[in-house]
Amino acid sequence: MKSVCGAALLLLLCAAASAQSSCICEKNKRVTNCRLDSGVCWCDAVGSGVTVNCGTLTSKCLLMKAEMMGSKSGRREKPKDAFEDTDGLYDPECENTGVFKAKQCNGTVCWCVNTAGVRRTDKQDADLKCNQLVRTWWIIIEMKHAERNTPLNTESLKKFFKETIANRYMLDGRYISSVLYEKPYITIDLKQNASEKSSGDVDIADVAYYFEKDLKGDSIFHNNILNVSIDNEMLKLEKTVVYYVDEIAPEFSMKSLTPGLIAVIVVIVIAVVAAIVVLVLTRRRKGKYVKAEVKEMNEMHRGLNA
Repeated sequence: MKSVCGAALLLLLCAAASAQSSCICEKNKRVTNCRLDSGVCWCDAVGSGVTVNCGTLTSKCLLMKAEMMGSKSGRREKPKDAFEDTDGLYDPECENTGVFKAKQCNGTVCWCVNTAGVRRTDKQDADLKCNQLVRTWWIIIEMKHAERNTPLNTESLKKFFKETIANRYMLDGRYISSVLYEKPYITIDLKQNASEKSSGDVDIADVAYYFEKDLKGDSIFHNNILNVSIDNEMLKLEKTVVYYVDEIAPEFSMKSLTPGLIAVIVVIVIAVVAAIVVLVLTRRRKGKYVKAEVKEMNEMHRGLNA
């Protein structure tokens, strides 16, 4: 009887120890094998297995890696130099620190990315050289809210987004350059030079990714949905676009232009050529008319003289 009681007590103690050592990663739900160590929750990121600190934001590269694993397993459905991410989600190669590798490939097709993991060159073959991981120092987040009769209170709007980005995403307020409102557009500028960023600062690329996921209803946080409310009024956003500005301009050629933009350029070129042709034909006809008129005048003069 004593041995049975001892075994039961041992099982209870093990269960209690296990419960104490487990934890929930509040800032990233795409993790596994979570454990509590010295008051800090550590988990393994899905897809890469890299251990992440749940007390801060997980890097964008590891988040994309985890999302691709979810997609593959069928668990879910899947300024001048500023440019958008036109490629969307891909399975990235990450360094052990969680940052993107400068060169990304999908089979035999490769391209170079910035620190936000966004393609900044044309897609080429595996011989492509990416000498460095170019830093994205400026991120522009442009949102468009639904039609409304009256504009939002500008000061309340600025206060909400600045506090949300600083508190929810742990970004130092000095990196929030500006929050502009021109009905119906809201524009947030995040700026962070490599020389300004310290080792303990979260990266603006990670902040923008978390924020964009929140706005699209696909929050990375564990049971913590973002409610965009200005002066106690829920704000409905119709569209969100993120633009990236790198410390070195991207290297895109005409080949990388979208079919729509190419079509516009072709139409403009055709219109210009057509205008030139019309102008030339008009001048030729006018020249012939003038010559004919002069010839008729000369004949009239000869007739009068005769």
